[in-house]
Amino acid sequence: MTLWISSAIFHDAIPINQVTDLILPAMSQDNPHHWLQHATETSNALDLESGVFSWDDPRKIALSLKQSADNSQRRKAEPFASAMSMLNFYINRAGKHLSAQQREVLEKAKNELRELYGKPRIQP
Repeated sequence: MTLWISSAIFHDAIPINQVTDLILPAMSQDNPHHWLQHATETSNALDLESGVFSWDDPRKIALSLKQSADNSQRRKAEPFASAMSMLNFYINRAGKHLSAQQREVLEKAKNELRELYGKPRIQP
């Protein structure tokens, strides 16, 4: 099955894989499914501690993300936005493969992160 995209930019509908080739020209043409690896290696993403999203302490996760965001020279957004984006990115990427217990820990880490940056907590 081929997915198609239509846009004023491209003037006509073209297969989505051609769009990917236009957007990510540096990505390996041998395996276009490695876009996440490519994005991680070449983006302005934060440098995170190994295994940070597998920890079971929401406060420790939030502190680590805060430290990474505060110390990063590559981020484009404010530290809070960068740290929260990275946490949300991981939760969304893990999807159904994330256990309910770990998802709960990571959701709690969001509130810990909000607290560390003086932002209002979200009540469940």
